Amino acid sequence: MKLMQKLGKNGDLKILLFLFFMFSFQSSNAQDLKGLTNVRDTSFTTNSAFSKILKNYPNSTKVAEMHFDFVKQKNDIVYCSYGKRKMKLDVFFNENQNKKQTAIIIIYGGGWRSGSKEQHHQMAQKLASLGYVCFTPEYRLSTEALFPAAIYDIKAAIRWVRENADKYNVNPNQIVSLGFSAGGEIAAFMGTTGNMPLFEGVVTNSNSQSQVNAVVDIDGTLSFVHPESSEGDDSKKTSAGTYWFGYSKKDNPKLWEAASPLSYVDKNTPPTLFINSSVARMHAGRDDYRKVLNENNIYSEVHEFENSPHAFCLFNPWFEPTIQYIDNFLTKVFPK
Repeated sequence: MKLMQKLGKNGDLKILLFLFFMFSFQSSNAQDLKGLTNVRDTSFTTNSAFSKILKNYPNSTKVAEMHFDFVKQKNDIVYCSYGKRKMKLDVFFNENQNKKQTAIIIIYGGGWRSGSKEQHHQMAQKLASLGYVCFTPEYRLSTEALFPAAIYDIKAAIRWVRENADKYNVNPNQIVSLGFSAGGEIAAFMGTTGNMPLFEGVVTNSNSQSQVNAVVDIDGTLSFVHPESSEGDDSKKTSAGTYWFGYSKKDNPKLWEAASPLSYVDKNTPPTLFINSSVARMHAGRDDYRKVLNENNIYSEVHEFENSPHAFCLFNPWFEPTIQYIDNFLTKVFPK
């Protein structure tokens, strides 16, 4: 944040952040790899989240499984590989659509350490029923690989969607990154770092690009180092961010800043929808992010559910209004 204030509107901000990131691993402390257990973390699931919110929201209910006759679902399609490790996604689409559709890449949450691509299948089904083509990719969590591996994965998924646009009747100029919680942060990161070589990973046999044309951030932080953020508190247990980076915020603040979407928002950032709970820390940096969008005449919306839990989008009564906000926003950005 201090860096941004110092540089102001300087167009060299991204270049300097490249350099900061490249040298960020030169911390006086070695990177902590204890979180790389290679054991799947199942601490965050829809069921566990539901059990937690019932205490304060006894009238909330789970969203029932959805299946529409005209929505076809294909599971476990490989979108890229790292040696023997095959990265997979699920796709939801209407085979009867003739017009090229908007693609939505739905990125699950779980503190960059837990969660699964099945987390938002109901959302994908519902949005597909409204005329979108939805993809739910897996990405490497912090039990398997540290930042920026997850970024590389989702960018590879975006490129794969563009490469397969004809097959799934997708408009390659209407690709949306949508995410919840940790996935929301990644979705925003996709919007601010499209086609930046530093965050592309190893690109092979692909001429497609990784930029997205709109962002939907559902309760995902915009900055790990913003005064509104509480991410990085390791006083009671290792925080999700510390696991993901392999460094605490104290030991390597430059890395934490370089991983923040707010560090890169500029005139090239696409239209963005923010859908938030009433948990203020979960949208740290949002207002400053929107200031930059406004300065560049980039459209954005904010919808905040009063008295709602962080995991609101997974449950009733918040699920359907969330879908409506998404559909309304994308209809404005990409008129049908």
